[in-house]
Amino acid sequence: MEKDMLKDIFHLQERFDRAVVEKRGLNFSQEVWIQKEVLAIMSELAEILDEVNFKWWKDPKEIDRERLLEEIVDVLHFFVSMCLKAGIGPEELYRAYIRKNQENFARQEGRTDREGYAWNK
Repeated sequence: MEKDMLKDIFHLQERFDRAVVEKRGLNFSQEVWIQKEVLAIMSELAEILDEVNFKWWKDPKEIDRERLLEEIVDVLHFFVSMCLKAGIGPEELYRAYIRKNQENFARQEGRTDREGYAWNK
């Protein structure tokens, strides 16, 4: 039987989040948790930018793939944590992703009334 990787990620993150809350004695509202998760994601995205030489005013360095991977995983870590805080599980996230992906294709293919998306004009 194949392992459900998304469910596994959610399970591991939930276990980690519970431990952090317990060991650090944290007690934030859902609203504050989600704000904190968004800020953490923004911080990690900035670290990704640093890894891929976005500063045109500096000499570029070779991209360290392992560091880049680590920063991308940090974004995933906080994203999944935010989903959990919002009461969104892996199945609901998957279904919502599939719906949005289909909508995005429909927009790009000009099959909606939304203007400015179609790649085949």
